[in-house]
Order: sequence, then C-alpha cells, then structure tokens
Amino acid sequence: MTKRTITRIIPAIETSDGAGVKLRRSLGQRQNLRLDPFLMLDEFYSDNPDDYIAGFPSHPHRGFETVTYMLAGHMLHEDHLGNRGHLKDGGAQWMTAGSGVIHSEMPQQNAGLLRGFQLWINLPAADKMQQAHYVDVQADQIPRAALHNGGEAVLLAGTATLDGRDISGFFNGLDGIKMTTDPIYIDLKLAANTHTELRIPADHNAFLYVYDGTASLAGTALPPAVAAITGRGDTLDIVTGDTPAGVLVLAGRPLDEPVVQYGPFVMNSPAEIEQALRDYRDGRLTD
Repeated sequence: MTKRTITRIIPAIETSDGAGVKLRRSLGQRQNLRLDPFLMLDEFYSDNPDDYIAGFPSHPHRGFETVTYMLAGHMLHEDHLGNRGHLKDGGAQWMTAGSGVIHSEMPQQNAGLLRGFQLWINLPAADKMQQAHYVDVQADQIPRAALHNGGEAVLLAGTATLDGRDISGFFNGLDGIKMTTDPIYIDLKLAANTHTELRIPADHNAFLYVYDGTASLAGTALPPAVAAITGRGDTLDIVTGDTPAGVLVLAGRPLDEPVVQYGPFVMNSPAEIEQALRDYRDGRLTD
C-alpha cells in the first residue's frame, strides 16, 4: 500500500463562461493546466441570480465528455437530439459529445443558491467520433455509501475501495458510456476530525478538490478551491479539520495522446479541429 501525496496545486481562478455565468476554474484555465484524461473542472457557486441567470445558451461540443453535478439549484439541459434533463439538488448528467452535440444549459430559477460542478473528460482518438449520448439522473438514484466515521460518499462513477468495501458509481456500464478512461468520480461528505482511506488504481492520474471545510492528504493541507494533483500510489489518506468537509475525488487512466483544443472542440490534431470548425459552420457537426 503506497499513500499518494500532493505534487502540484492549481488554484481555481474567477472567470465567466456561457452568457456571463460566474465560476471558478481550476483544471483547464490554460491548456497546459490539465491532468490526462481530465481537461477542465469548473465550480459555479452563487446565490446572486445576476451571476448565473443568463446560463449557457446553445453551443457545440465535439471529442470529449462532460459530467455535470449539481449540489444545489435547478438546471435544464436540452440538446439537438431532443433530450431534456432537469437536474435538481444532488442530480448529475453524463454527456458524451462524441462526433458532435449542440446543447444548452439554463438555470431554472430566478433566485436562490446555484452550486455545482462541470468536469470535462477527454475521449481517446478511437472514440471521439462516436454518436453523441446523454444520461441524467436525480439524487435519489445515485448510490451513496455511509462511512464508518459518520460521513458519506456519493458515488457518481468508477470503482474504488472505501473503508475496506468495494464501491461502484451510478454511471458505470450504462449504454453509451464506454468508460474508456475508467474514470472515478466520488463526492466525499466528511465529518469533522475524521480519517478516511480510499484505495484507487495505482495507474490512474488523480486529483482532489475541497469545496467545503478543510482537509489534508497524507499530512499535507488541501487548500480550498484548488485542483490538488497527487503523485503515484494506490491509497488516498484524507483527514479533515475541525469542520465537516466536502471533497471531490477524481481519477482516471491517462490516454497519453495528443490534445488539441479550440474552445468547445477537443481533438488530436489541428486538422481535426479545422474539420470540426468547418462542420459546425456548414451545419454538419451533428450529422
């Protein structure tokens, strides 16, 4: 058993996207600030409707997957395939953009707290042009595991060992989701002054994001609102401080492929990006 330690800290920056939604971006704020296979992590968090009400109107994607996880608030997702998903508190969505999807993500509230995350996961070259696919799920369908120390794990994707028990996330093995990078996505809701041990595959890249409270990994403090990238190992040894903590654990098998990104398109070569731009311009992106 080898404990992982923190090797790099990427503080989130304040920015905006869509039609002016204010958010914090850690991974993906620059193209050299990624962790294969993860491209970007955004946190949106405000109770001021001016910060989010304009939402993310219709826009395209190609070549990767998005995972949206809501902690609080309502968000309506619609795409060119006719899919509609109304995510509410604790709900999540997995969207495989594949060869092309055009969708919108619009808040369904004009007051109150809107808080959540959007993660971008790269697809390997062999899967980038697969058919677009969409799955959404409400909170009561997502598996949860009670921890021995009074906390709880929300299991979105992947398999790991927590408190000596094998656990598995909701999105594993669903039709249309190939899990080619074997991603792990777990939300740990931890009690104060507790120790939690999570075992993950040693060959995965991994990072943690503390969104509430304080915590440390293998004795090193995890600052809030940063992507805390870990080194190699098979065990995450997480200890909380004097307040409860919320910690996202994200891990995946690296693809070790070239990444060329232009806005909402993520491919393997400049020529493929140029083709995506032509397809979008000519109305063929979703053919």
